[in-house]
Amino acid sequence: MKDEVAPPAELIRPAAEIFDAAAISIAIDAALDEDGIATSPTEARKRILGILGPALKQGRAAIAETFAASPFAADSTIRSYSWLTDRTITCALDAAVRWLHPLPTPTDAEHLSVLAVGGYGRGEMAPFSDVDLLFLTPYKTTPWAESVIESTLYILWDLGLKVGQSTRTVADCLRLGAEDFTIRTALLENRFVYGDAELAETLRARLRSDLFEGTERDFIEAKLNERGERHRKQGVRYRVEPNVKEGKGGLRDLQCLFWVAKYVHHVDDVAELVAAGLFTEEEFTTFSEAHNFLWAVRCHLHLATGRASEQLTFDLQVEVAQRMGYADSAGRRAVEHFMQHYFRHATAVGELTRIFLTKLEAAHVKSEPLLQRLFKRKRRLLPGYTQVHGRLAIADPDKFLSDRLNLLRLFEEGLRTGLLIHPDAMRLVTANIDLIDDKLRNDPKAQKLFLDLLVKHGNPERALRRMNELGVLSAFIPEFEPIRAMMQFNMYHSYTVDEHIIQCISQLDKIERGELIEELPIASSILEEGVNRRVLYVALLLHDIGKGRDEDHSILGAQIARKVAPRLGLKPREVDTVEWLVRYHLLMSDMAQKRDIADPRTVRDFAKAVQTRERLDLLCVLTVCDIRGVGPTTWNNWKASLLRALYRQTRRAMEGGLEDLNREQRGSEAKRNLREALSDWDARNIRAELGRHYPPYWQGLHVTAHVAFARLLRGLKADDIAVDLAVDEDRDATRVCFALADHPGLFSRLAGALALAGANVVDARTYTSKDGFATAAFWIQDADGSPYEASRLPRLRQTIDKTLKGEVVASEAIQSRDRIRKRERAFRVPTHITFDNEGSEIYTIIEVDTRDRPGLLYDLTRTLAANSVYINSAVIATYGEQVVDSFYVKDMFGLKFHSKAKQAALEKKLRAAIEQGAERARA
Repeated sequence: MKDEVAPPAELIRPAAEIFDAAAISIAIDAALDEDGIATSPTEARKRILGILGPALKQGRAAIAETFAASPFAADSTIRSYSWLTDRTITCALDAAVRWLHPLPTPTDAEHLSVLAVGGYGRGEMAPFSDVDLLFLTPYKTTPWAESVIESTLYILWDLGLKVGQSTRTVADCLRLGAEDFTIRTALLENRFVYGDAELAETLRARLRSDLFEGTERDFIEAKLNERGERHRKQGVRYRVEPNVKEGKGGLRDLQCLFWVAKYVHHVDDVAELVAAGLFTEEEFTTFSEAHNFLWAVRCHLHLATGRASEQLTFDLQVEVAQRMGYADSAGRRAVEHFMQHYFRHATAVGELTRIFLTKLEAAHVKSEPLLQRLFKRKRRLLPGYTQVHGRLAIADPDKFLSDRLNLLRLFEEGLRTGLLIHPDAMRLVTANIDLIDDKLRNDPKAQKLFLDLLVKHGNPERALRRMNELGVLSAFIPEFEPIRAMMQFNMYHSYTVDEHIIQCISQLDKIERGELIEELPIASSILEEGVNRRVLYVALLLHDIGKGRDEDHSILGAQIARKVAPRLGLKPREVDTVEWLVRYHLLMSDMAQKRDIADPRTVRDFAKAVQTRERLDLLCVLTVCDIRGVGPTTWNNWKASLLRALYRQTRRAMEGGLEDLNREQRGSEAKRNLREALSDWDARNIRAELGRHYPPYWQGLHVTAHVAFARLLRGLKADDIAVDLAVDEDRDATRVCFALADHPGLFSRLAGALALAGANVVDARTYTSKDGFATAAFWIQDADGSPYEASRLPRLRQTIDKTLKGEVVASEAIQSRDRIRKRERAFRVPTHITFDNEGSEIYTIIEVDTRDRPGLLYDLTRTLAANSVYINSAVIATYGEQVVDSFYVKDMFGLKFHSKAKQAALEKKLRAAIEQGAERARA
């Protein structure tokens, strides 16, 4: 029964260096023959393992060593792992048949064929792929076959192989395959490994004649439904931590394509699809390159983790990029170059799948309900276009190419009619992309066509995404090419740069269609009142075009916009506005999230920078779209409330004059609001409350906080600690108000208590009353960026109380919790500390931009307190793994930090605190 299969030519190194099957078989024979056949089965298995175990380990090491030296040699690597597995299984089976369960004269029923199925059957294996085996018997399994199978499986399991197995007859396979498409798919890729080759061939023939023939449509529908459900779960292709196997554009998509090809066209190699007319030579090359690259990534993932890992998490992206030889260059990290290649291959896989499915439609194999979108009635199309299987197709390719403007008109017609573009039309565009040259880019008709794609038909993201995937967008705007599929290696952005831009434009389109009026009232009203839409769409398209270089992307992007915007047909004044928007597209976000907008200087400075109502409106909408386009969970009520407040105050200042922005006016309004809110208090108590606070208190808090503090302070004793917790739904945060006797370092102590409670502080401010009490308001969120639910508030309060009473020492307790998760340790965030004496009239603003971690705010505030720095307020802006903490401070004499020497000394101590905490976090 022992088979002798010649090693395939594509092994990564000579077969004998991977696994010398003949020598190993001789060694097993010698070990088992040592004491004669009386050796117990347990002892025999132990001896077999003693030989196979080291041989398998040595074979894996040999493959891995060669692969490390040639990190892109995936095809030969996966064939080598599959061949090594074949030989290991063959030796185990041979020993079981000849030594453990010898059968000199087998009956007709005592035959056994062993087949590889699934991915292993395809002959493609990563280092820790599953080993799926089918033990095929002619009739009901005999005791001899059961014993052989059991002994073999014990050996394989003891070798550490993850074996999935089934024992069936040919009839079983046909019956189960008819009932279950997963089983049918595994059987589709069966490959004979050992035993009765004739029985294996019988199964192969019966599967084709009795199961596969005539069921092609059912199989395709099942596979495409599986694919659609998998894509739904995985989300968009350009998520920054993709699944190499299951994600969009991943290996499973390529395998799905191959399954369908094998089932319908009876091919054993994708190369045969070229002869069948389903792929061109260029498309097959694209398939091969994507296949090799994705398998290389998967193999490196397995080797890096020592297990079957499929998710390219942030930490593994860095390691795989290093293993594959990528290097830092052009202002970008090696991992970013690697991931850009990954996403471009994933895009190519998507295009290949569309092309292949189109050919199935043409052959009437794929049924109509499987189309992504099918229109039962014919649409009225412009001349030159036709409708094929519900998609927009080109009637005459030669005539189409005779006018190069048609390369853009195709996408406009798709938007106008709502039809998806036929893959054959996409192939034609891709094959003739070189027709998009400078002459076409400077053609006013082409410029108008492109602008119309943005502003005329709605759903511009659909056209842009397809143009981007086909390379049309980069051909028409060459400056876009560097950011195509560019990954930003951080935890803040959920998409690649180009997909982020398209998501932003999608957000703008939704606002224009009135879909977000309740969620975005200001942005919706701005668009309803009217803005220059051409400027807004072009600014969004170009706002991140400068990313990935050494220079500040806003400055470089503005320079690029100055060149690109005229080529898109904008007038000089529009170009100026686009340039300004790109240059300052982060201004409003930074002002709202990194500065205290309760400080009148913040609003005045912002108003002076913006200058006009037109710019304010445009920048507000652009900022909203930019933040919402970062990821599905980035936008929240906290950011919305900050932006709304900044917009309204700036607009009011522009309309009424900047002189209206003053502390006295705000204080008077706040006191009047408190009187109205405390209408149930007598006049004497209200006068006492209004007189106990200094002016900054009235200017920095909302009336709801003033009410909470008034109630906390009423009757408060010097040794009391009063706390009020309330969910601030308008800000997606929980507000914690503290009232207690003032003392140095109070802010740090409160920050420590909140850190121990697992709270993330997003805003905070403290004030001292004239009678010696401190009032501190903190806005906090949980680890998911949400306010604490009411049911969790008692436990939160308990932790805070214990810390403030000294029952828990924050500095000691935080050390055990101040850890950065492994997958997040690969990020580099340089520390920048700046001192700003111009951004506030009475405070120095210390801005600390660094790597975020649980105990950071406590470490920073404790350092400031130790150096006699009074903290009035802290504004915390978090961007994934990066955080910007802005502290409004005075020195012990109530003065700003003007001395450069004092600034330098304080910066040194802050950096030391950051580094010491970082060492704890890395431990």
